[in-house]
Amino acid sequence: MKNLLQYFKGYGREAFCAPFFKILEAVFELLVPFVVAAIIDAGIPSGDNGYILKMCGVLVLLGAVGLSMTLCAQYFAAKGAVGFCTNLRQALFDRIQSLGFSERDRLGSAAMITRLTSDVNTVQSGLNMTLRLMMRSPIIVFGAMITAFTIDFKSALIFLAAIPVLTVIVVGITLYCIPLYSKVQQKLESVLLSTKENLVGARVIRAFCKENEETARFAELNGSLCREQKRVGRISAAMNPMTFVVVNIAIILLIRQGAFEVGSGRLTQGMVIALYNLMSQILVELIKLANLIISVPKSVACAKRISEVLETKPEMANGTATECNLKAEYAVEYNNCSLKYGGAAEASLENISFSLKPGESLGVIGPTGCGKSSLVSLLPRFYDCTLGEVKVFGKNVKDYDLNALRENIGFVLQKNRLFRGTIRENMKLGAENATDEEIISALKAAQAWDFVSEKEGGLDCDIEQGAANLSGGQAQRLCIARALVRRPKILVLDDSSSALDYATDAKLRAALSALDYNPTVITVSQRVSTVMHCDRIIVLEDGRCEGIGSHAELLETCAEYREIYESQIKASEGGESA
Repeated sequence: MKNLLQYFKGYGREAFCAPFFKILEAVFELLVPFVVAAIIDAGIPSGDNGYILKMCGVLVLLGAVGLSMTLCAQYFAAKGAVGFCTNLRQALFDRIQSLGFSERDRLGSAAMITRLTSDVNTVQSGLNMTLRLMMRSPIIVFGAMITAFTIDFKSALIFLAAIPVLTVIVVGITLYCIPLYSKVQQKLESVLLSTKENLVGARVIRAFCKENEETARFAELNGSLCREQKRVGRISAAMNPMTFVVVNIAIILLIRQGAFEVGSGRLTQGMVIALYNLMSQILVELIKLANLIISVPKSVACAKRISEVLETKPEMANGTATECNLKAEYAVEYNNCSLKYGGAAEASLENISFSLKPGESLGVIGPTGCGKSSLVSLLPRFYDCTLGEVKVFGKNVKDYDLNALRENIGFVLQKNRLFRGTIRENMKLGAENATDEEIISALKAAQAWDFVSEKEGGLDCDIEQGAANLSGGQAQRLCIARALVRRPKILVLDDSSSALDYATDAKLRAALSALDYNPTVITVSQRVSTVMHCDRIIVLEDGRCEGIGSHAELLETCAEYREIYESQIKASEGGESA
């Protein structure tokens, strides 16, 4: 967790001023019992109202000064905590952005959201309290004990006996609660994950009438979180009554001892009241300290979880090459590539080899789960191959700077996403400086301009969250247009036309082949009609290449491809003729 301290850089003044002003407040507060003792011992017996009023004025002054010190401490503590957590949140977001798909898969989206929100907020609250109370409470507790020794040694022994007992209670409960708060945060992650799944999949849940089941599942997760919170709450709640018991016993013993001392004339009544007030101050401070102690384990647990993400290093080392050799013989080369995901029992790809010249097209086909998306995900380095190498324009993809590599690749994911905003804003994700003419040209190539031009506002039409105001086919065409806006050297379409009808799909293929910058196109699909016109087609089966060649060659040499062809094309022709 030491790595978190670097995000407090620049807030040294706040880290000093917050406890400093609290120490000053504590010092002024420790003077109050002596003023009260003076009123009782000197003012009241003599009936000197002027003296009493003067001492009351001193009390008011001490209160005003203490209040000003408190406000200053609150300001600096809040500024330091908010500034630190702002830096921490930004660093956490930057780290998440730098992580590869493997690390994100391992951490999980719900866990990362929890760390960015709930965990950071808990750390902020704990740091704020720590800056304000970490010095004040010990100063009051030990200052009161030392002051008690200056008043009466025997009475001060009661303080000396009570404080270690109180320390054992507070520290013991704290150490016991720290791991429990980590479990609470893990339960919270489960609740957040369930919430996210239900919000994203609301239509599916309703379509299958699973509302009651999902409600019951959420109730179980929520109940588990509640039970864990109650468990740690019961333990931490025991701190206050236990400290109350110890302090009140100490007060009883103190008053009893004070009565003997007053009777013997060794102490005045004011001194006894001063000792009582000092013990009461200890009680109040221990309550505050208990709240701090309850907050600190939560903050420590959350800080550890945040630190885990910040300490997660991207497995992919970024290269340095920023330029592509567009005159290279091959635009894409796969040399004996294998891929095994972390934690997987078997490899998803095994010994895949092929090459594409600039401007050529490749179709990738095979049954569900055969590794089609895994194959193309190696190209922009979403994942690195376990064995073998992938080259782009003659250079290993690992040698490229990631941004430079991906700027030359237009990638339309199988599960692509449009963001809330206008169509123009979504298109400019592909190329920030794209003009309206370039955007419209890309939309026309993607067969999207017809419906975009008919929408109110055209390019300024708003896309709702999750593209709820678009059909599946419209959303897919906009995603393809977004990739085309950047005029990529290599275009990868990962099953990105599955929602298009055959006529629109055919128009899209024709438009892509007519692009003036002639990109190398890799098309992943389960439709033979989508890939059959590609220069070459690779057939995958359980992560292995079962055949590669043109449509005509594969019909002759690859049984798997012929089976797919006959099940789709011939079956549809037979249905039409019937």
